[in-house]
Amino acid sequence: MGIDITRMRNIGISAHIDSGKTTLSERILFYSNKIHALHEVRGRDGVGATMDHMELERERGITIQSAATQVEWKDYTINLIDTPGHVDFTIEVERSLRVLDGAILVLCAVGGVQSQSITVDRQLKRYHVPRIAFVNKCDRTGANPFKVKNQLREKLGLNAGMIQIPIGLEDKLEGVVDLITMKAVYFDGEAGTEIRHAEIPAHLKADAEKYREELIDAVSMFSDELAEKFLGGETVEEDLIRSVIRKAALEEKFVPVMMGSAYKNKGIQLLLDGVGYYLPNPTEVKNFALDLDKNEEQKELSTSENNPTVALGFKLEDGQYGQLTYVRIYQGSLKKGDELINTRARKKFKVGRLVRMHSDNMEDISEGSPGDIVALFGIECASGDTFCGGGLNYAMSSMYVPEPVISLAVNPKDKKSADQMAKALNRFTKEDPTFRTFVDGESNETIIQGMGELHLEVYLERMRREYKCEVDTGMPQVAYRETITARAEFNYTHKKQTGGSGQFGRVAGYMEPWTEGDYEFVDNIKGGSIPTEYVPSCDKGFKEAAKKGSLIGFPIVNIRCVINDGQSHPVDSSDIAFQSAAIGAFREAYGKAKPCILEPIMKVSVEGPTEFQGNIFASINQRRGIISSSTEDGTFSRVEAEVPLSEMFGYSTVLRSLTQGKAEFTMEFEKYSKVPAGISETLIKDFTEKRKREQK
Repeated sequence: MGIDITRMRNIGISAHIDSGKTTLSERILFYSNKIHALHEVRGRDGVGATMDHMELERERGITIQSAATQVEWKDYTINLIDTPGHVDFTIEVERSLRVLDGAILVLCAVGGVQSQSITVDRQLKRYHVPRIAFVNKCDRTGANPFKVKNQLREKLGLNAGMIQIPIGLEDKLEGVVDLITMKAVYFDGEAGTEIRHAEIPAHLKADAEKYREELIDAVSMFSDELAEKFLGGETVEEDLIRSVIRKAALEEKFVPVMMGSAYKNKGIQLLLDGVGYYLPNPTEVKNFALDLDKNEEQKELSTSENNPTVALGFKLEDGQYGQLTYVRIYQGSLKKGDELINTRARKKFKVGRLVRMHSDNMEDISEGSPGDIVALFGIECASGDTFCGGGLNYAMSSMYVPEPVISLAVNPKDKKSADQMAKALNRFTKEDPTFRTFVDGESNETIIQGMGELHLEVYLERMRREYKCEVDTGMPQVAYRETITARAEFNYTHKKQTGGSGQFGRVAGYMEPWTEGDYEFVDNIKGGSIPTEYVPSCDKGFKEAAKKGSLIGFPIVNIRCVINDGQSHPVDSSDIAFQSAAIGAFREAYGKAKPCILEPIMKVSVEGPTEFQGNIFASINQRRGIISSSTEDGTFSRVEAEVPLSEMFGYSTVLRSLTQGKAEFTMEFEKYSKVPAGISETLIKDFTEKRKREQK
């Protein structure tokens, strides 16, 4: 087969914005001989980082799409995925975690655990991904890896322990002390390629002893053998410590903390060793699929290549040669010419061209082994489809896809742009499940929806560049919702008499606020006053009516509709009659149930120098924000607040001018809450005027 599966690692690099993920993956490629020169993320040398292969990513210095590559390190094969840090591209992180077995959580030695590290950590926990923490940027002023380790414990509740300590910090960073081998490690040569092991400097001896004791103490609870040796004062072998740390890390009960500086080429080779030592191979991770033939019963997959194939298409890209589908093989192998079935679309296809990706270059291969990540060409599928061989009908459990919170109207400027826009939107919605598009029935405009301003901005920019498509955009639209605040009765009769049979249905009951979900339907009909076959029609009618509220035309949420009485007619009652009766009943009660408007509230985190804290507070207060906490860390402060999305448009520009460009912010959707009366009146007034204009 060629690849020993126990020597394989599928890992991702995930972290807060600007903590140096992409610089780190650039170094990993360099030390494993994938690239022969180092480039910087900001692209000062005009090249830009290898993994940020989109022009846009190089200009902005951010990662937008997760890129995949495979590297060899010593005798390990590592599939590496660099994921974006921005919350707007959260789906890229979700879909990558879905197929990873382990992760490197990168933290900045100055910023420590930031708001977004918390989001990333939550995602890692959701998918049960074991991790190593890497404290990057130890060469920066104010670097303090010890503080970061404590934050991992306090803020993320992780059992984190140092397995290295730094030799010098800030501009005096020379190398690290490995607490397992008790040796000092230096990275010499121009690009840190020559690794030199030496004795621990005298002034660090006592510290190293202290931290090594802490480390062994922390992991001794996972092994009796280690605990006995430690308590008996015997020497503990390196291999024993490593195997115990590995066991604890795989059970997600311990997080080894490593450190260095990617930019200054220090500590990266040891991190790669750590990936081999402490992160799982594909056989050590339990993966389950749902058997569609047996009522979605859970089946554990085996990593044997003799079993029928099960693979997941987790990411699509439209390349110049057609659609490229990234696939993680969970069971069996994937060979050219194999016949597989896409279990969602029930379509068979033959594996034609099979490639291994390196950022955006590829090499052709003839087969992929279990646990591997490869790419297929020219197959029709959607993101998240499962491919099976050997007559299996399995589906891998799907990813969590958050709802979009912001929408924009886009209009092409000319005929050519209109055709290109359709192509672009078709491709983007296929690639990214959080990006949606539809045509508004009333205004006939094309609407795009996404996770935030940056998300939509990037897609509009990509349309311009990749599709030469010029578009005008309308005002950003917030995804409001409507709901009710009181219980209201309904008793509605729908009658329509025409020649022949008419329509008749009476529906009675009540609607009330319901907090546990968006909508619930309860059937309390006694004695068959509405025949059972028409009860689902009532449910359908209510659902239809809830799609558009009467206040500002947005969907209605958090309601429970209960029917307890009604009437039917032997001839005139029908499915459609009861649907119409339910719609009428819903509208009758909705007006009486004290409806109100809800708006999306975002969790906003602003980080910047403490001297601008006053300005940051003021800017949030002006935007109807509620500040939930503010923490100061030396010269740096972080403000957490809840702010309505409608007030956050253009905030990045305002923040830049208030803080001389030194502060940055991130936001993610938190919850829906009630709009204040004054704003609610304005929204309703605007909606009625728009209605009138359209009717003319």
